[in-house]
Amino acid sequence: MAIAPMSPAVVVLALALLLGTQPVVTDLYLPALPALTQYFAAPLTSAQLTLSALMACFGLGQLAWGPLADRFGRRPVLLIGLALYVAASVASATAPSMDWLIAARALQGFGIAAAVVCARAMVRDLYAPLDGAHVLSQGLSGLGVIALASPIVGGVIAATLGWRAALMANAVFGAAGLALVGLRVGETAQELRPDATRIGPLLATYARIARSATFRAWTLLTACTYGGLFTFLAGSTFVYQRSYGASGMTVGALIALSSLSYLAGTFACRRWLAGYGVRGAVRRGAWLTAVSAVLYATLAIAGAHSLVSLSIAQVLFSFGHGIHQPCGQAGVVGPFPKSAGAASALAGFILALAAFGVGGWLGVALAGGVVPYALTIATFGAATAAVAWTLVQRHGEPHAAEVAAVAT
Repeated sequence: MAIAPMSPAVVVLALALLLGTQPVVTDLYLPALPALTQYFAAPLTSAQLTLSALMACFGLGQLAWGPLADRFGRRPVLLIGLALYVAASVASATAPSMDWLIAARALQGFGIAAAVVCARAMVRDLYAPLDGAHVLSQGLSGLGVIALASPIVGGVIAATLGWRAALMANAVFGAAGLALVGLRVGETAQELRPDATRIGPLLATYARIARSATFRAWTLLTACTYGGLFTFLAGSTFVYQRSYGASGMTVGALIALSSLSYLAGTFACRRWLAGYGVRGAVRRGAWLTAVSAVLYATLAIAGAHSLVSLSIAQVLFSFGHGIHQPCGQAGVVGPFPKSAGAASALAGFILALAAFGVGGWLGVALAGGVVPYALTIATFGAATAAVAWTLVQRHGEPHAAEVAAVAT
């Protein structure tokens, strides 16, 4: 079936749904996590594995899907990946054991990797880096709305229909994305690369990408800011409920508040991009991230933390994240017009690897309560600000020679 050319509105909608698979698969089930952990009589480490296994396969999946998207195109990879995600979501909702659930979550991560890696590659296919950052900020605004609604919807579903229904909602969302791609998203790759999946050329491509100072700067920025966000997503439910006695609905509302702040950050990102460029927007956003890091660290060390004060610190962090992510995700593929899939895959793998490490750390650290949780976010916040003020300012704009080198 022939697909009509995509309008800018369809591009933004597609980006929102494709990138939105990630917060849906993580945020929507968070209010149900304590209930399903109790249902299976599982330890905290197993509960953390439902996120860590997903993130590990999300990262590895991008290394597989990226070259396939460069070889066969974005559209077929999207259709297969989203179909796998829907099937894995049904499997997770019907899991008879925690081990089964962890395995199904891992498959979900592998499936959504196709959606995310192709979404970033599509932006590079269609737009130059600065325009791509602007369009990505629009798509990530849509993601922010999805992330805002996910914990609230998940909390309501879990409270009224149970945790299995909350997990089944992932399948419904995935089916919607699959339908959109099938009906409205055409192929965006301008040129397919027959050698993209051959081991020798693939390793050479990854080596060229990794040598790019621009790629390293933006990848490190996105990994650091997402490390802090992932700490919040993976740890806040347990910290808020165990340390402050917050209900599942309260936790969902506070996660939604963080998402609302992130959404506001994406709107600010577009304004700052127009006035200050990519590096200027990130430089200004880093001040909010740095203030958040100082607040988190001060609250932890002074023992003055509370549900309200931690939420204020997270709101600041999430606002900065809404600026860093659009710029960073556009920046990692900017120098690579002919290898956008591979560049997106490598950056995504590094990001997921960082999240996997955070998940493993939290499985142990959360036994210590609020302090290690807050200091972990503070550390990632400080690292994000440092990268934004140094490496991104020096290398954030790819030189013409660099683009020419990696395009050959």
